[in-house]
Amino acid sequence: MEERASHLLTALIERYIQDGQPVGSKVLAGMFQLSPATIRNVMADLEAQGLVQSPHTSAGRVPTPKGYRLFVDRLLAVNSFNTEHYEQLGQEFEQSSPSEAINTAASLMSRLTRFAGVVVTPQRSQVFRHIEFIRLSERRVLLIIVTPEGDVQNRILLVNKDYSDSELVSAANYFNQHFSGKSFQSVREELSSQLKVLKEDISRLMQATVDYVGELRSEDVFVSGERHLLEVADITSDMNRLRQTFSLFEQKTELMQLLDVSSHSQGVQIYIGGESHLVPLEDLSVVTAPYAVNGKIVGSLGVIGPSRMSYERVIPIVDITAKLLSNALSQ
Repeated sequence: MEERASHLLTALIERYIQDGQPVGSKVLAGMFQLSPATIRNVMADLEAQGLVQSPHTSAGRVPTPKGYRLFVDRLLAVNSFNTEHYEQLGQEFEQSSPSEAINTAASLMSRLTRFAGVVVTPQRSQVFRHIEFIRLSERRVLLIIVTPEGDVQNRILLVNKDYSDSELVSAANYFNQHFSGKSFQSVREELSSQLKVLKEDISRLMQATVDYVGELRSEDVFVSGERHLLEVADITSDMNRLRQTFSLFEQKTELMQLLDVSSHSQGVQIYIGGESHLVPLEDLSVVTAPYAVNGKIVGSLGVIGPSRMSYERVIPIVDITAKLLSNALSQ
C-alpha cells in the first residue's frame, strides 16, 4: 500500500473508533494537505480493496473487518505501560489464591477497557492431594478437595444420613490414606471394588464424592463485566445482535474454543469478527493472550468488545494482565 493511502486509512479508522460516525472526504481533507478530490480517489481505491465501505445512509466511509485487520497488523502504534503503573496493578494480585487471581485478572481487564474480560481457567488437576468432609446440617456435608497445585474446590453433598463428625473424619482419612496423589479416574476404579468392605453408610458418602468428582469440568471460562457491552451503541442498536452477544457468554462453548486456540499461540492475538471464523459475530473483536505457570502455558485470557475498539489501549492491557496473572500463579 502506498504511504499516502496508509496514512489516510489509519486516520479514517482512528477517527471512526473515536466518533463512531462514517468519515467523509472533507473531514480527512481537513487533516491532510490534500484536495477532497484526491482523498476521494484514494478512498475509492481502498473501497475497491475491501478495506473501507460506504454505509447506505451516509457518504462517509467506515472500516471493514479486512480494514481493521490491516490496521492492527501493520499500521497500529501500540502504547506501552510504564513501570510504575505495572507495579500498581501487580499489587491487586498480591496474596491471592489461584481462583482469586483469575477473578482479579478478568475484573481488571473489564475495568480498564470497559468491555468484557474473560479468563479460561487452567485445566483442573485430575489428581487430588487432600479431601475433607465438614458437617453442615443433618443432610448436608461440605466436600473440600485440595489439588497438588493448591487449588481448592468446594461442593455441598446432599446425603441420606446424618453423619457424625467422627464418621466424616474417618471417611476423609480413608480417602487421603489410600488415594492421595492418584487420579480421580483411578479413585473411581479402585473405590468401586473397595466399597464392599466398607460400612454401608460410609460407602454411600464415598460414592457421592466420586460421583461429584466425575461431574467436574476440567476447565471453565470466567467472565467479568459483560454488562459494559450494554453501553456500546454498535451492539445495542440491534436487538438481535445484542441477544447473540449475550448468548455467547451464556453458552461459553464458542468462547472456550476461541480462547483454547489462543492458548497455543505466542503473545497477543487479535480476532476480528467478520474475518475470523472463530468470532461468531461480525461486530465483535477479541484480544487474547496466553498465561503461564512457571513458564508453562496453562490457559488464556482476553477482552471481548466491539470491533470499533481502541486497540492501542486494549492490546497492552491484555498483555500486561497475562504477565501479572502468570506471576501470581507462579509464586
